[in-house]
Amino acid sequence: MKQFAVIGLGSFGYYLCKQLSERGHQVMAVDRSPAKIESVQHLVEKAVLADAVDKETLSKLGMADMDLVIVCLGDEIDSSILTTLYLKELGAKEIWVKAMTEDHGKVLHLIGASNVIFPERDMAERVAYTVSHSNVLEHIPLAAGHSIIELAPPSGLIGRTLGELDLPRRYGVMVLVIKELVPENVVTMPSGSYRIKDSDVLVITGRDRDLKRLQAL
Repeated sequence: MKQFAVIGLGSFGYYLCKQLSERGHQVMAVDRSPAKIESVQHLVEKAVLADAVDKETLSKLGMADMDLVIVCLGDEIDSSILTTLYLKELGAKEIWVKAMTEDHGKVLHLIGASNVIFPERDMAERVAYTVSHSNVLEHIPLAAGHSIIELAPPSGLIGRTLGELDLPRRYGVMVLVIKELVPENVVTMPSGSYRIKDSDVLVITGRDRDLKRLQAL
């Protein structure tokens, strides 16, 4: 169980609190709006009405003791920059920050953000990729040009074993997980003897260009 602080309770911050809490983590939610604090206090371990753009306040809240602090003040660019700077100066272990623009993200990296999040852009990319590829059920971008996808198996894979297909050598991709719908089961790192069924869902990683070739089978 980890300790998280979520600063800023817009839609993104609210749902982060909800999802992290449901996964069993300790969450502190911070916002200067009484209404937003009231909306989330039943979900989290601690909900604090405070202005995060204040170094002393952040220090008193024990941000340096958190496993991860997530700053969701993207709409308030000045506030997100100052909050990130103060968190870095206070010794926060890891700081993730929501950004609105590429330039905003560059500034956040320069002042010490561990990771910069572009939720709207990233979700748009995932949706665009999924709707553009009829048999792709989910798309998660990794490093530039690499992804993980959930794929309904193309006809060229059905009925054949992973050993016969030899996907790493022939296509440069790797099957990480197979979700069997019938019977309902999850196979992690399946062996070469696994025979692909039309009811399976394949979780595959590789370069985008190789994944695209695979989908055409």
